[in-house]
Amino acid sequence: MKKILVIGASGQVGSELVEALAVKFGSEQVIASDIGLPKPSAGIKSIQLDVLDNNNLEQIIDSEKVTEIYHLAALLSATGEKYPEKAWELNVDGLLNVLNAARKFKIEKIFWPSTIAVFGPHTPKENTPQYCVMDPNTVYGFSKQAGERWCEYYFEKFGVDVRSIRYPGLIGWKAAPGGGTTDYAVHIFYDALKNAHYTSFLNEGTTLPMMYMEDAIRATIDLMEAPAKQISVRSSYNLAGCSFAPEEISQEIKKHIPDFTIDYAPDFRQAIADSWPKSIDDSFAQKDWGWKPTFTLEKMVADMLENIKTLVS
Repeated sequence: MKKILVIGASGQVGSELVEALAVKFGSEQVIASDIGLPKPSAGIKSIQLDVLDNNNLEQIIDSEKVTEIYHLAALLSATGEKYPEKAWELNVDGLLNVLNAARKFKIEKIFWPSTIAVFGPHTPKENTPQYCVMDPNTVYGFSKQAGERWCEYYFEKFGVDVRSIRYPGLIGWKAAPGGGTTDYAVHIFYDALKNAHYTSFLNEGTTLPMMYMEDAIRATIDLMEAPAKQISVRSSYNLAGCSFAPEEISQEIKKHIPDFTIDYAPDFRQAIADSWPKSIDDSFAQKDWGWKPTFTLEKMVADMLENIKTLVS
């Protein structure tokens, strides 16, 4: 019987992933953990866990008879640039703690998210391939690149079944974004509904790969449920949804809020975004485990506005 531990369950991805796992496998099979006690959710056990506290991590895995781990705790791109050493410690040492615990307790499967931030200025910008030059220039990016190497190493050397996705920018309405460079694509909806105006911290023409959270959660669980023999990438899979720039999402919002306006005041996050791909080739994910996105930009904007409207009214 599955016993799933979600580390970083209070974050933007974790809060929705916990709910989806509970629906699919049963609330009693899911444990939500974070450095601060996660908010209670019906039937789901919540515990406090700092992934850097290795003794506590191992005690929880052992006592709860954990069979699968979704390790999501991380400092994202913009926050990581403010606290670089803390970002490296959490993003790399936290992963190593999980990988070592998985090896020790013979955990069946681990999910760990990577990111498009592993790419850099010399990576091909259009249709970025699975295997290419990777020269990240942020702490978030090269900590995740190091994590990819550790994941593949633990699979090859120790047989740890760890699986990963390079998430593009993620857009969802159920939880606040966590300090990433693509967060504008969430903030814009709240300001559109409250003020009919948004000031973007990324410039016009900054096209980035994005994905609606519902698709990201489905991809994560689909990857974890795929037979091991189908998983050919043990570093991290490229994953694509749709790519757009701030003015394109603005134009789509204007179809619903005609008086909406946008202006631009790029900050330090612009340089980060400029080093990332514009579109992603995810043919390996399509071939290996049948990945296919369902949300277009048009469909995503309509769903975001409908749901956020109930939160800001």
